[in-house]
Amino acid sequence: MALLVLFSTVSFTIEKHYCGEVLVDVSVFTEAEKCAMETQEMAMKKSCCKDEVDVVEGQDELLKTFHDFDFEQQQFLISFVYSFINLFEGEPKKVIPHKDYSPPNLVKDIIVLDQVFLI
Repeated sequence: MALLVLFSTVSFTIEKHYCGEVLVDVSVFTEAEKCAMETQEMAMKKSCCKDEVDVVEGQDELLKTFHDFDFEQQQFLISFVYSFINLFEGEPKKVIPHKDYSPPNLVKDIIVLDQVFLI
């Protein structure tokens, strides 16, 4: 949906350069390259070259207000937003019962005394 909005609002130009009846260059967003004959024609003041520019304009108006919709559309929009907001529930607060419990002091290391080791 975001790409559709992006591409519908982008404006760009397509520039074509013809030398006589022959298409020499096509360019989008930048200026088309001129042919070598055009520099010679500038000195002679006679031109057989022509440039054609096509402008593709994107959409300018994207804003719609809530009042632009009819009653059924407003009702659907309100129920959709309400159900979407209530769809997600927060996680319950986790209770850690032994958070303030400190372990007892070790007087003797029982694992070393009994010689029981994990292999």
